[in-house]
Amino acid sequence: MYKLIDIHAHLDELENLDLMLEEAKENGIIAIVAAGSDYQSNVKILEISQLYCSFVYPALGLHPWQLANLGASQFNDNLQFIEQNIATAVAVGEIGLDYDKRVVKAASKELQKDVLRRLLDLAKKYAKPAIIHSRYAWRDSFQLVQDAGVNKAVFHWFTGFSSVLRDIITAGYFVSATPATEYHEEHRRAVKETPLDRLLLETDCPVTYGRKVKYKSKPADVVRSLKATAQLKEVDEATIAELTTRNAINFFALDVAF
Repeated sequence: MYKLIDIHAHLDELENLDLMLEEAKENGIIAIVAAGSDYQSNVKILEISQLYCSFVYPALGLHPWQLANLGASQFNDNLQFIEQNIATAVAVGEIGLDYDKRVVKAASKELQKDVLRRLLDLAKKYAKPAIIHSRYAWRDSFQLVQDAGVNKAVFHWFTGFSSVLRDIITAGYFVSATPATEYHEEHRRAVKETPLDRLLLETDCPVTYGRKVKYKSKPADVVRSLKATAQLKEVDEATIAELTTRNAINFFALDVAF
């Protein structure tokens, strides 16, 4: 059994959380970074991290999917809450851009970029890593992170162009592999092209994965991310596990024995 870290899980959305976390521990997971997506989610993430101290670590964010539901005052309340609790957080995330036409119809590209800039300013101000969502917005997401002067960022579940990926790696940022590494060609290419010293593992649970056979993911499925990555990169699982876990501990400054 390998010691693994799930660097991106939406624990506030899981049913039977106690059982899910116990199963994760039984499968070698030694830490989970729980990503927030809006005010209610952030509040819940902080509560969970206090219940599972030294196992669950909170990241506080505002997902682009949530912007359509927020007025100006609610948005400011979100930012204020994140800043008030930033000392407790190991990262600012999940934040980013999503240019899927359904998302853009509800929250324009300009609105998304303006919100992301303000969230990245918080990450920069408090020297926190950023967890970046970049669907169909790979170049803009990278550019805004770089323009903000954020030193640490992970582009989670990356499926973008190799040219953007090269810039991400050159800038010293990270990419995370999900269970979609088993089958998703664009994600597989990104994982294959990412050096091991810039790679992390995640589940993004409770996302549903699979093509023919679908399943709702849970933190223990980071083992699937490991196995798929090892097979794809033709590197043994023990090496991938050790390097990605060490990367995660250093990236998030986690207080985890390893």
